[in-house]
Amino acid sequence: MTTSDWTPTPRRLADTALAALAPICACVLALGALAVWTATGNAGTPARVGVTDARLFLPSRGVPETAAFFKITNTGGDQDRLVGVTSSEVPEGISLSSHRMTAGGAAYRRPTESLPVPAEGTLDMSPLSSDVTVPAAARWQAGDLVPFTLHFEHSGRMEVLAVVVRPGS
Repeated sequence: MTTSDWTPTPRRLADTALAALAPICACVLALGALAVWTATGNAGTPARVGVTDARLFLPSRGVPETAAFFKITNTGGDQDRLVGVTSSEVPEGISLSSHRMTAGGAAYRRPTESLPVPAEGTLDMSPLSSDVTVPAAARWQAGDLVPFTLHFEHSGRMEVLAVVVRPGS
């Protein structure tokens, strides 16, 4: 019997249908399971960031830099990253910093390219963890509001106002 002699018979058609049925059922079952998994929220959600508690330390006389701190909460299921900060009141020189402790208990800051904002978590900047290093402006007074734009890897830009406070308050 050659390939040209193949003719569809009821038995051959039934065998072909049964052979195709297993992969088709597997695909339908997998697609249904993925649809249920996604519909119940298990597939994750994009990062959703919000900013509160924006503070800028009142610069000390003669010190060229000060620090700004933000509490950034991510209610989404994916991590985001703070990749930059700008301000219309500070033309240049703003940078992100992380803080490290030495074995002797002294702290030092290290410039960094970005700061992680964990999924369903918070980046709570403080003098002990991380900050935004800002060139000091002598015109700032306690209580002033300074505009900042926070730039996120996935969430885009967010405009916030930081209140100028005395360190330690």
